[in-house]
This record gives sequence, C-alpha cells and structure tokens, in this order.
Amino acid sequence: MFAYIDADIRRKLENDHRLVNLDRFGQLLDEPNGEPSISLLGPIPMPRLVGGVEYVFHWYAFVRRTQLQQVLSVASQAHGGAEECFRELIQANMSVNSVIASPGFLEAEQPLVRVHSCCMTGDIFGSMRCECGPQLDTAFERIIDEGGGAVVYMSGHEGRGIGLWAKAITYLLQDDGQDTYQANRSLGLPEDSRDFTDAAVVLRHLLGGRPLRLLSNNPIKREQLEDNGQPVAEMVHFTTGVCDHNLRYMRSKRSKGHILPQDL
Repeated sequence: MFAYIDADIRRKLENDHRLVNLDRFGQLLDEPNGEPSISLLGPIPMPRLVGGVEYVFHWYAFVRRTQLQQVLSVASQAHGGAEECFRELIQANMSVNSVIASPGFLEAEQPLVRVHSCCMTGDIFGSMRCECGPQLDTAFERIIDEGGGAVVYMSGHEGRGIGLWAKAITYLLQDDGQDTYQANRSLGLPEDSRDFTDAAVVLRHLLGGRPLRLLSNNPIKREQLEDNGQPVAEMVHFTTGVCDHNLRYMRSKRSKGHILPQDL
C-alpha cells in the first residue's frame, strides 16, 4: 500500500512519528507482518471556521493496509448480495478515512465523538433528502461547545456502503415508493454494509483506551466500537435537519432502531 511514496519521505514521516502502523488492537507496529493493520498519518493542522470563529483542528488520515491482489480477490467474491464480502471490500478498497480532532480532544476525559459516514449528496451537495449535512455541521459545533471532541469521517460508507452510483439508483427507486432500505435490497445489495472496525482501532490508539461519548442515534455504531475495544460511556442523541423532503427517510431509520423522536 502506498508504494509510490518515496522511501526517504516515508522514513522521515516515520522518524517524526507522523506515520505509524497499528495492529487490530490499536497498538503500534514496528513493521506490518501480514496481519490486518492500519496506517495512520498525522496530526496535520487544519484551520476551519465553526460558528464564524476560527479553530485549528488536527487531521489524521488512516487507511487499511492492503495489497491490490487482496482487493481483487475480495471483489471477485462480492456477488449475490453477500454482505460479508461487501464489508471486506469496503475495508480493502483503499478508502482513506479521517479523524478531524478539535483542540482538547486528546486531553478530554470523555471526548464527544461523531463517527460520520460519507454522504456526498448531503455533506457536499446540500441535499435535503437526508439529514447528513446538518448532522455534520452540528457535530463540529457540538464538539467545540464540549471543549474537546472529534469527527471520524468514513469515506467508503456512501449509501450505507453501496457506493454513489448505486445510491443514485436507489434514489429513483425511493421516488417510486420504496424506502431507503428496500431500495438497497432491490439492487441485491445489503441494507447496511458499513463497518466501523477501523474507526474503533484508531480511536482506541488516540485515546489510549479512554471512553468517549458517541454523538449518534444509531446503536449499531456503539455496538461495533465496543466490540472492537473502544469504550463508549454514553450515546448523545441529536436530531437536526428534519424537513418534508426527508421525513419518510427519517421514519425508516427509526423503524430500524435509530433513536429518533416518535413525533416525526
């Protein structure tokens, strides 16, 4: 993975402790040994505005170390709606994920953390068919208000893991009456193939095993983080961005166990 990086640059990054390798427990690896591992790059200063005020966040990029042959092998098995193959493909497809940490994140006893799945239509295009864009904006405001937190941005999670092209097709199916989960199934794809294992590993490394407060309405996120060794002290539920365009979408999520108001 990343064989195109000049060896001298890689050694410099490693010597400066800006590039490290992690095992599945979030512990440092001197050298990957063939077992699943994660490369973590950072911190990288990233100034940004939150509520009109400038803050310097720290950006950490992380990626599952894999070889192209592994990607091709997994891809060859990913047929017939096999959910496990899709989960593995997400991990193996070289998507680069991110932690964007606010000042005080590493020192906070129980930092507020939002694990946010990529949503190009909501986060970037501003679509009101979901609440993802407002959730992301609100997450940054909340972690600043809390005095220390982070957003973990999972770049391979578009459409709950099916990708942008398939997601576009599901939108048309939804316009014909299907809900967001039915539309995924109609394409022979899993309702939700997202995997938060790598997020748990990196958070476990950065926080040293300290618990976090999870800014989410989705109990599955808590379950996956805890199953992979990252303690969660509590779920902090929040509802934002609800409008006429996404009411059916929100109600579908509630029917699948998301903690959302009954009066939606």
